[in-house]
Amino acid sequence: MKKQTVLLVNSNLMQPPVAPLALDYLAPAVEQRGFRAEVLDLCFSPDYASAIGGRLAGDDVMAMAVTFRNIDDSSLATRRSFLPQLKSIVDCLRAQTDAPLVLGGSGFSVMPEAVLAYCQVEFGVWGEGEYSLPLLLRRIAGGDDVYGVPALVYRSANGFGRNAPHYLDLRTLPVPRRTFVDNRRYFDDGGMSCLETKRGCPMPCIYCVDPVCKGKKTRLRDPASVASEMEALLSQGVDHLHLCDSEFNIPRSHAEEVCREIAGRGLGEKVRWYTYASPGPFSAELALLMKRAGCVGINFGVDSGCDRMLKTLGRDFTVDDLRRTADICREAGLVCMYDLLLGGPGETRESLKDTVEVMKDISPDRVGAALGVRVYAETALADMVYAEGPLSDNPSLHGAVEVEPRFAMPVFYVSRDLGDDAMQYLSHVIGGDERFFLHTPAAGDQNYNYDDNTVLVDAIRKGYRGAFWDILRRLSEEEP
Repeated sequence: MKKQTVLLVNSNLMQPPVAPLALDYLAPAVEQRGFRAEVLDLCFSPDYASAIGGRLAGDDVMAMAVTFRNIDDSSLATRRSFLPQLKSIVDCLRAQTDAPLVLGGSGFSVMPEAVLAYCQVEFGVWGEGEYSLPLLLRRIAGGDDVYGVPALVYRSANGFGRNAPHYLDLRTLPVPRRTFVDNRRYFDDGGMSCLETKRGCPMPCIYCVDPVCKGKKTRLRDPASVASEMEALLSQGVDHLHLCDSEFNIPRSHAEEVCREIAGRGLGEKVRWYTYASPGPFSAELALLMKRAGCVGINFGVDSGCDRMLKTLGRDFTVDDLRRTADICREAGLVCMYDLLLGGPGETRESLKDTVEVMKDISPDRVGAALGVRVYAETALADMVYAEGPLSDNPSLHGAVEVEPRFAMPVFYVSRDLGDDAMQYLSHVIGGDERFFLHTPAAGDQNYNYDDNTVLVDAIRKGYRGAFWDILRRLSEEEP
């Protein structure tokens, strides 16, 4: 009997392109439940309406699952929401078929009800979908009740319902084959591919949505499975990777196990990979293990160079940890970037200036200086903002606060103590230091807003590979 087709749709059109990892993980789980999984990747289809019409002309699809990776570009300067684009894609899909449509992905999981309401969609799966999506599809195919499916978000007569998730034991999952997405094309056009070694984040950062959409408990993959997945990508000619864990070194023991497994298979000599990490539990021993396993660069989310602001933002490390971590990376031969998140509650001109001066003194290879903290629902920062009174009266908020109290559209917190010329002041204290990136297109070659970044697109076309921030670094230093 012919298997029913489930269409997995990538709605992320950002350039340079980023591989839809979720679909490569979801497709095998869907097929294990007896369906035929097919990926419709709109990233490489500028005219996505024609691509959708061409694929659905035969109307042979049982259901569609659309992944939504980013709510917006997270930039105070541009405030570009991707929700209108998602709705346009959803409308195009619905115009071609009556098949049920389900939303998911990391962007969706940040605020599921708001996204469903905006796109006028009935169902979504928040968090990981390998268990819940196939179960939902089976119930749809069988005409059974779907409302008890774990992690389902749905419309009801009283608004929206959201079911508790069913978290998988990642150590028991089969090795991902990575054959459903064209990873080689993402490598050629996007400079790298990606994989994960764990899910979830237990850190108490007041602004971060990773615990909201991925869970607060860290769930670990089998290091052998991670290394085998890396081998699968290598067999496709993909040798530059980004490990997209929230923090690779939390817990540190698991990071060490993963590195030993990768190095033990000799993969450290064949791959170059990057990752996010915390400067808290970072050690010289781990740095050397990472280097031996093929790591070449680390992005540390340090947020601030002021101990008072670090405490306010919920970070568990100090400025001394930042100095020590930079020294460790230099000694190990690892390139590192320190990402700042400036303008949070309590930020002053003095603390901002101190942070910039500390970064200049510590001298990581690059510093990302993002002004404005994106406010997301279900975070401690959102609770603080709500407690301060009416959003429209709050001088620290910038964005569509009058029409979007749920923060679905971009809203940023910039401490009122920085004044009305905060961006100009930040540029002034940076003083043209080329080690600093700014999150605005006005920064030109120093712009690290990765949405439609033509500098990066051109560099990758010329053969640059690796993390986007490191490509920008090498361009500025004229490294091949």
